[in-house]
Amino acid sequence: MTTTSRLEALGTYVFIGTRYAADLARAELVAMEILLDVDETCSRFRDDSDLSQVNNHPGRWVEIDPLLVAAVTAACEAARQTDGLVNPLLGRPLVQLGYDRDFKLLTECEDTEVTMPFPGAGAGPSLRSWEQIRVDPDGALLIPAGTALDLGATGKAFAADLIAAAFTEALGGPALVSLGGDIRISQHDGLPWEIAISEGPDQAAEVHIGLDGGGLATSSTRVRHWRRGGVARHHLIDPRTGLSATEVWRTVTATGPTCMAANTASTAAIVLGADAPEWLADRGVSARLVSSAGEVLHVGAWPTPEPGRES
Repeated sequence: MTTTSRLEALGTYVFIGTRYAADLARAELVAMEILLDVDETCSRFRDDSDLSQVNNHPGRWVEIDPLLVAAVTAACEAARQTDGLVNPLLGRPLVQLGYDRDFKLLTECEDTEVTMPFPGAGAGPSLRSWEQIRVDPDGALLIPAGTALDLGATGKAFAADLIAAAFTEALGGPALVSLGGDIRISQHDGLPWEIAISEGPDQAAEVHIGLDGGGLATSSTRVRHWRRGGVARHHLIDPRTGLSATEVWRTVTATGPTCMAANTASTAAIVLGADAPEWLADRGVSARLVSSAGEVLHVGAWPTPEPGRES
């Protein structure tokens, strides 16, 4: 029997499920401790975060918490796997497009003037710019001059994997965590978890599937979107242009051995557009893609829908 709870952190919902009711309170405590650490180190919207200190000093080594080193290392691996399509150096293009504050504030100030938290905003980074990031595992980071970090594409997935690993050590049985739809399961007991997939928080589920391990992530152009100067924008940036990715797919859900792997695939698919199905298939990724017109395409061995549910 599964026991669940729903909390909030990192500007999104935190869903926790445990097989054993006795594990739930401990799971909540473990998850929120990790998420507090992630927010304090990795947030682009906190002036006191380690990430903001790095962004304030591009081209220079900055001493930081090793947690941010680990998060950036994971983001650079996502960049390597996607040839830079999922890029951790999109902070400046996002600000140029208007995503210069916490999203809740952004939606309330759709057409106000864009602020620049760091000087010299220019064009988007090259696909290879991330290769110039340097890390010291003991707690230091250097990003290229003229760039800024943003871990919005990978941060929640990174945190979900951290939480699942902590669950394995701290809990008596299997558990699941979902951070705004970025899901990771800890411990495998052979029993599937029922996963409801939708295009955004609090929206009706479009499909229910059974997942017995690993991770799942959904990337969508329909959740974090806004208008500036009368132009529609969303947060999934194509680093080849520095602009919001063209909406060929409005939502992509992918599975993977970890949440980071699933998230990397779903984000890259949105950026790739028409080339996404072949790219996913070549890498053995199972995914569900919803086109801008609402048509659904499955790639790979997409999980079987729960009995009585539509796919």
